[in-house]
Amino acid sequence: MNRLFKLVSHFGLIILTAMIVVGPVYAERLKDLATIQGVRSNQLIGYGLVVGLEGTGDQTTQTPFTLQTTISMLQSMGITLPPGTNMMMQLKNIAAVMVTTTLPPFAQIGQTLDVTVSSMANAKSIKGGTLLMTPLKGADGQNYAIAQGNLVVAGAGASANGSSTTINQLSVGRISAGATVERVIPNNLTQLSTISLELKDSDFSTASLVAKEINRSFGQDIAFAQDGRVIHVRPNNADGNRVAFLAALESINVNPGKGAAKVILNARTGSIVLNQTVTLENCAVAHGNLSVVIGTAPVVSQPNAFASGRTVESKVSQISINQDPGNVIQLGAGTSLSDVVRGLNAIGATPQDLLAILQAIKAAGSLRADLEII
Repeated sequence: MNRLFKLVSHFGLIILTAMIVVGPVYAERLKDLATIQGVRSNQLIGYGLVVGLEGTGDQTTQTPFTLQTTISMLQSMGITLPPGTNMMMQLKNIAAVMVTTTLPPFAQIGQTLDVTVSSMANAKSIKGGTLLMTPLKGADGQNYAIAQGNLVVAGAGASANGSSTTINQLSVGRISAGATVERVIPNNLTQLSTISLELKDSDFSTASLVAKEINRSFGQDIAFAQDGRVIHVRPNNADGNRVAFLAALESINVNPGKGAAKVILNARTGSIVLNQTVTLENCAVAHGNLSVVIGTAPVVSQPNAFASGRTVESKVSQISINQDPGNVIQLGAGTSLSDVVRGLNAIGATPQDLLAILQAIKAAGSLRADLEII
C-alpha cells in the first residue's frame, strides 16, 4: 500500500512525494485486470441539422453546406423550391451539426443511446434546438442507429447594461436516449472454441500468474499465456453455458505481478509520485548552485575480543545535498529517491530544479525507474 508523505511548502514550492511501505499483497478480480477479446464498443457518427434556434444558427451566406443540406432535406420531403430562391435564403434558425455516440458491446435493436451534438459551422448557440432524424454510421459506412430529439445544452448566459456574459460552451449539447439502435454487430463469442483475454497493461509476470490462477481455479490446464498481454482460455463447461463460464472466469482473484518502477513528475507544480520504493545508484549532479552527491561509505563491524564472530566490512548509502559551503544536508542510510526529493525541497529547490536534476540522474543511469513528465 502507498502512503503519501505530508505536503511540504517552502518558498512557494509544493512537493508531493509518495513512500511505498511493504505490506500485504491484495488480489484483484480478473475483470479489473483484463478484457475479453472481441467484446468492445464502437464509435458512431452522423451529420444532421438542428432546427428551432432563436436566431443563433449558422450564417448560410458563409456556410453553404448548411443551405445545401436544408434544400436536400426539403426535396426529400417533396418540397421543391422555385428556381433562383436558393441564394436568397437566410436560415438563422438552423445549424449544421455532427452527432456522435458509442455503440456498446452486445447492443440490441431498439436499445437507446445518449448522443452528443456539436455545431460544425458558425452558429452562436444550439440551445433550445431540435435535432432532426440523423443516421449514425460506423467505420464500415453502415447505419447502426438513428438520432433525433430535443437538445439540452449545459450553459447559461446573462446580460446587463448592454453587455453579455456566457458561461460554458453553447455550441455542444446532449440528448439523453436520443438514438435508437437499428442494426446489431454480430458477435460469435459463444461459438468460439478458445476465448482470448487481453491484459490492460502488458506484463509477462501478470500474464503467467493469470494463466496459472485460471488453471488452478478450474482444476485443469485450460489457459496458457501467448505473450505479455494475451492469455488463451479453452472453456471446459460441459453444459455449454458460455455466459456462466465467463462470469466465473471474470470473478477469479489474481495477485498481479509487481509492475515496473515509475516516477511521475509534474513540471508545473513540482509534485512527484512514486509507485514503489525507488533506489538510486552512485552519481553526482551539479545544477547551478545546487549539488547532489549520492555514494557509499565503508562501515566496519568488528566484534569484541571475547566474541566468536568475525570482522565484517559493508557499505552504507549516503546522500549529500548542498546549496552553498555553509548549507550541507547529510541524509542517513538508504539511498532512495524520496530522500533526495525531501532534501532538495528543504533547501528550496524549484520545480524546474527538480526536473533538471531528475533528468540528469536518469540520463546517468542512476535512476532505475521510468521517469514520466506531465
